[in-house]
Amino acid sequence: MRTGELGSVPVVVGLIIIWGIFQLQDSAFLSAENLSNLSVYIVGTGLISVGIVFVLLLGEIDLSVGSVSGLASAVFAVLAVNNGVNEWLAVPLALLTGAAVGAFHGFFFARIGVPAFVVTLAGLLAWNGLMLKVLGTDGTINLDRDGLVGTLSNHYFTDISVAYGTAAVAVGVFFATQFLGARRRTAAGVPARPVSEIVVRTAVLAVLAFGAAHMLNQYRGMPLALLIFLVVLVSLDFVLRRTSYGRKVFALGGNTEAARRAGINVELVRVSVFSIAGTMAAFGGLMIASRILAANQGAGTGNLLMEAIAAAVIGGTSLFGGRGSVWSALLGMLVIGSIANGMALLGIAAAVQYMITGAVLLAAVVIDSVSRRTQRSAGRT
Repeated sequence: MRTGELGSVPVVVGLIIIWGIFQLQDSAFLSAENLSNLSVYIVGTGLISVGIVFVLLLGEIDLSVGSVSGLASAVFAVLAVNNGVNEWLAVPLALLTGAAVGAFHGFFFARIGVPAFVVTLAGLLAWNGLMLKVLGTDGTINLDRDGLVGTLSNHYFTDISVAYGTAAVAVGVFFATQFLGARRRTAAGVPARPVSEIVVRTAVLAVLAFGAAHMLNQYRGMPLALLIFLVVLVSLDFVLRRTSYGRKVFALGGNTEAARRAGINVELVRVSVFSIAGTMAAFGGLMIASRILAANQGAGTGNLLMEAIAAAVIGGTSLFGGRGSVWSALLGMLVIGSIANGMALLGIAAAVQYMITGAVLLAAVVIDSVSRRTQRSAGRT
């Protein structure tokens, strides 16, 4: 591992320690049922956190994602339940709502020059108010468990081949992308990971992936929600790592003025990133509504926003822009979800949970800052 590049190692080590501590305190923590429930629980907020990752890569922040997620779930529920609109149409309309809201924020940030913090803070308030207006006086709209959205968090693939097949594909894709990426870097004369390190990383991933698949199959099988989350992560990771658009996002986060001089349409990329954040917030809102089988006035409020931001940062995405990965959302949510889940099993007060999560977040930012400073001193940034 090169100087200053800790990557996801501290997060994984921390997660192992967290799991070990809770397992010693309560043997039910690493049970198949509990891990399966945890995997479904993290999906909604995790999807929202993916959108936050995109914004953080620009070195910006979006404070509206919680309210946008609640608004999207309300739009879907009113259309599908109250007005009888087909769910296959209501879902895209809810997602488009999130995309439009995100583009609206991006326009004021990129074209008008309003700081992202300010425009999304205004959005946090305004979209929460609009959600309350959309839901009306009843405040809660229950969803059908057997409907399209209700199925998303309540369907499991009981065939064991689905979980094991997903693990095999994940390991194969990881090795192929790492190996081919190293070859391209070597051919270009750029330092690359040695094959031995790639093999070790792949072996570790294989143990974790097939271990997770085995545990899921011991309960109800592969959750559809988790499979959707993984597909989204793989797809958006490809966008960030393997497309010109992704390179533009990283370029803006690294040095906006240099990116502008290189011919990148800075305003367009910024608007698109906030639109992606809005879309992912809407998607996450639908998944949360699917899990609780309702859209209500509490949707998108509480700790949702802070957890989504904390997950991205704890998972390894830099607050300073230009460095991160969509996989940060998964790792960060595993940490936050595990802390919440473990403490609930032990009957520990929520106040302690918040303090510990805050300490973990601070540690993640400190590690990021130290890593960045180390890179600067090594003359690599």
